[in-house]
Amino acid sequence: MMQNKILVIGAAFVDVIIEVPQLPSPGEDVTGDFQKNQVGGSAFNVYGALNYAEATTDLLAPVGRGPYADIVTKTMQQRQFPILLQDDIADNGWDISLVEPSGERSFITMQGIDQLWKSEWFDSLDFQSYQYFYISGYETEQKESLTVILNQLRTRRPDSYIVFDVSPRVQYMTPETIDSFLHSGVIIHGNEDEIKYLSSYSTVEDQLQDIYSKTNSPVIVTLGNRGAGIYDQNGFRIIAGEEVKAFDTIGAGDTHCGGILAGLQRGLSIDGAVKLGNQLSALVIVQRGGSL
Repeated sequence: MMQNKILVIGAAFVDVIIEVPQLPSPGEDVTGDFQKNQVGGSAFNVYGALNYAEATTDLLAPVGRGPYADIVTKTMQQRQFPILLQDDIADNGWDISLVEPSGERSFITMQGIDQLWKSEWFDSLDFQSYQYFYISGYETEQKESLTVILNQLRTRRPDSYIVFDVSPRVQYMTPETIDSFLHSGVIIHGNEDEIKYLSSYSTVEDQLQDIYSKTNSPVIVTLGNRGAGIYDQNGFRIIAGEEVKAFDTIGAGDTHCGGILAGLQRGLSIDGAVKLGNQLSALVIVQRGGSL
């Protein structure tokens, strides 16, 4: 009997959280309030949501060697997240997360081992046991690493799905990279600013319809406090979000994506899965920290 496990492919980053009254303009100096270092990264946050939802899932996020890798290792051990992949070729990446009073965040990212993927990192995995694979746009920046990951994903089961979480880095992706995900069996997930890079149409509904015409799989866009939009064979609709006051939006999109994956694994409809994503992302934005 085939399993329907989820494989989360990506990075465990260290977020250096600093609260600022506003982002500085060029040449301006603002005073920040350091909060803490915490482990994040899209894949880590998605896995946190899946773990919270008690999904059957594995996290394939490389843990390297260095001061940031030490923080990642300690956190994963404390949270009892299995470390499936260790390699001493580089330290883990880290970022400065600037959080404004509204809860909105901006990042300055220093990349690490997460951009150095090797085919042998997948050797211990049974790809036939996974029905869903998560990957974000952050893993597409280095052509060599992306080629390694895509080559592995080509060995997946015919009935499996890739969930591609577009990420803010989409504006730097080549047309070839974008096209590599616009095909059947790929569920696209992103926010309004990200989705627009995948289509030449001007409205969100038209953009989602255009993407769906290429993937024949649900396309999902997060809409902030309005909830999330879906386009599939039943057309476009919005699944209302939870009414909460955002404290910190770090990890909200990742958690939303993790909730959708957990819902799909449970056998929920896409609408039900997106509703679960809305619920989990509402939980994460009212706390300090980007992972459930």
